[in-house]
Amino acid sequence: MNTAADTYMRTEVRDGMRVTWHQPITMKDGVVMRADIYRPVDDAPCPVIMTYGIYAKGLSYQEGYPMQWAKMVGDHPEILKMSSNKYQNWETTDPECWVPHGYAVIRVDSRGAGWSPGFMDPACPKEIEDLYECIEWAGTQPWSNGKVGMLGISYFASNQWRVAGMHPPHLAAIIPWEGQNDRYRDSGFHGGILCEFQKSWAKHQVVHVQYGRGDKAKKNPLTGESVAGPVTLSDEELAKNRVDAFEELKKHPFDDAWHRSRSADLSLIKTPLLTCANWGGQGIHPRGNFNGFTETPADTPKWLEVHGDSHWSVFSNGYGVALQKRFFDHYLKGSDSSWSKQPRVQLNIRHPGEKFELRHENEWPIARTQWTKFYLDTGSSVISSSVVAQAGKIEYEAMGKGVTFTTAPLEKDTEITGPMMAKLFISSTTADADLFVIVRVYDPAGKELTFMGSTDPNTPIANGWLRASHRRLDPAKSKPYRPYHPHDRAENLTPGEVYECEIEIVTSCIVVPKGWRVALTIRGKDYEYEGELSEFGKKFHYGTRGTGGMTHNDADNRPADVYGGKVTLHAGGGRDAYLLLPVIPPKK
Repeated sequence: MNTAADTYMRTEVRDGMRVTWHQPITMKDGVVMRADIYRPVDDAPCPVIMTYGIYAKGLSYQEGYPMQWAKMVGDHPEILKMSSNKYQNWETTDPECWVPHGYAVIRVDSRGAGWSPGFMDPACPKEIEDLYECIEWAGTQPWSNGKVGMLGISYFASNQWRVAGMHPPHLAAIIPWEGQNDRYRDSGFHGGILCEFQKSWAKHQVVHVQYGRGDKAKKNPLTGESVAGPVTLSDEELAKNRVDAFEELKKHPFDDAWHRSRSADLSLIKTPLLTCANWGGQGIHPRGNFNGFTETPADTPKWLEVHGDSHWSVFSNGYGVALQKRFFDHYLKGSDSSWSKQPRVQLNIRHPGEKFELRHENEWPIARTQWTKFYLDTGSSVISSSVVAQAGKIEYEAMGKGVTFTTAPLEKDTEITGPMMAKLFISSTTADADLFVIVRVYDPAGKELTFMGSTDPNTPIANGWLRASHRRLDPAKSKPYRPYHPHDRAENLTPGEVYECEIEIVTSCIVVPKGWRVALTIRGKDYEYEGELSEFGKKFHYGTRGTGGMTHNDADNRPADVYGGKVTLHAGGGRDAYLLLPVIPPKK
């Protein structure tokens, strides 16, 4: 039925749910956000699961993201049996999995996206103010029990970190699933090097669902309406109503107030949280998920879960939904759900062949970690636990394949799980150098081991990055296993002089079998998988031979005359260059 007060809002009962389309939620500045609400038919007060984001609440998963959908249900066919899947929407939860379980699910289109008018400025502070108001609206409705949880992937996870720091009274728990919280370090500028992801992201996922595309946008198969609002604006009008996310990012090469306003202050978060990371996220989310566990206050009720596979699959499969329900049942319903006995850390330990072994720990990083330094020997291109006495050096073309250092075949199965870092001593023929470091694993035949990462089917074990002019450390925030760079200025190199650089390497996990080798590649450009690509790898728009769309080739940020020179690695003779790995012994 339509309400007299609103032209677009209407409510109907369908598939065992009471569904309200285009619910208006008016912000303090008068702009009306639009939400779709799915809730039990009986109107009994129930907890609420909310998402607020840019991808259009009415765009069906199957039509908007067909490659991701096909791969997900192919790998996890139980999803097709968990519901009719008619209400599936990218990176948000399936209401048919939650409404029968006694929850309401609310999807809000963010300002300027889908059915919500306004100026589109992704991840801006105004969005978090809007989200706060939406949470409080949901928590005070007569059909709400007053407890709101947030659950979603990526965009729908990143804003959870930020709004939780504002302490909305009705926000009772959050599950940021694969979601960053430091816009500069997690995805914008890796080690100070501009990441190009937002350029392709805006093209593939954002512009076509901007409010005002109207008749030019896809249709919601459930309602027949445009997913991008009831009005159709010209391309010129649409362009005036949004920022160019990538070009705006390029204006802020240092970690300035603009980046801070789009990042979370983790020290403020008190809300109970379950942070879920992906070992293969590499260049976008896992850094935020791990930091969200370690850097929130000690007395915050918090749990960490880590998995593998693609960015979207585990969230929606049987394992993921069961985990989410146990957590929310405890905090939003007040039922025990066995969550009170849940260990603080739940890891899916990764083995070759896309195999995972579930294991629980009580802390992160793992307390029994044996932090092991593997020293670089430039004469033999070997890394080992022995300090190298003889000074040496090796030069490489920055835009070439770089140099690779390899261990001897391992004498036993060896688990590497946790954060990593590398200390290098370098000189350059130019005034700066970009360092790309890749932790790799090879089988006895010399074939490289890669995995289905979050956005690339050939993701290596781990990546790290650093622009040498950003090498200065913040000693207060650095840890022995995680250097922290303020990225607030550039301190150029004097060609030929040697500089010490410490590089953060994104947390990962792999059990390396006996007889296999671990390797460290150092180069001046992105990793590129050299093996045969699957059909998915050839066709998927983020499948960039291992980087998952997290490339670093912008000519303005990386002019060839500065970053295309020659780099020399120096090691030994007192310059102890090394790779630090978290080796995990078995539990006693």
